[in-house]
Amino acid sequence: MKSQHRKHQLLSIISSIPRGLILMSTGGMILTTLILGVVMWRTSSRLFEQVNGLFDLSQLNLSQPEPEVDVRNVVVNKVRNVSELTTAVFSMEAVVPTRQDRNLGQYRLASTTLLYIAYGEVRAGVDLGKLSVDDVKVSNDSIQVQLPAPQLLDSKIDVTRSQVYDYNRGFLGLGPDVAPQLQMLAQQETLRKIQATACQQGVLEQANQRAQLVVTNLLMTAGYKTVDVKLQPSSPSMCLTAFQTPS
Repeated sequence: MKSQHRKHQLLSIISSIPRGLILMSTGGMILTTLILGVVMWRTSSRLFEQVNGLFDLSQLNLSQPEPEVDVRNVVVNKVRNVSELTTAVFSMEAVVPTRQDRNLGQYRLASTTLLYIAYGEVRAGVDLGKLSVDDVKVSNDSIQVQLPAPQLLDSKIDVTRSQVYDYNRGFLGLGPDVAPQLQMLAQQETLRKIQATACQQGVLEQANQRAQLVVTNLLMTAGYKTVDVKLQPSSPSMCLTAFQTPS
């Protein structure tokens, strides 16, 4: 019995030896892995710091170029803002008679006349909104600007300042009752007369000169010492053609 008990104890001791070895080897592997991880982490941190130091531009004394601005764009924007100041206005008052007959066969039976006093305006100007960068040349303190051609902006009859001065249907009122038609005809004729007079008086040239003065003063105020504002040609014939061309 004693010998069997000893054998049993010996077998228990022998069987427990591999389990202990396994635990020891597993613990050693875990410890080794932890040590390797710490070493790699510290090594990678130092390497990252060194690389970051190489590419840290804030530590380098590098001169950066100054930002550039196209001066021509600034000039174009400033000039466009004063476009309304270049408008030339021609105004006049005209007296226009109109008449409508009533015929009986080949004979005139009666006539209706209307006398219209009209006040009209013609506006001309240089559309500075059409100015582009290519129209501006800058050299140090000198600048040259090529303005767009002057143009007619509009023409109109001021009905609040116009009136029918006289309306007469003739003997016994036999003339046709056509007051609205005669008034419209008088307004159209007045507008043509005012347009022609404005062109003859050089309304386009006035707009040109006004634009040249306004733009020159603007650029001189901006600090340019030499300012050359070039104009597009204008003439009364060009003016009349513009009125005859439908918009």
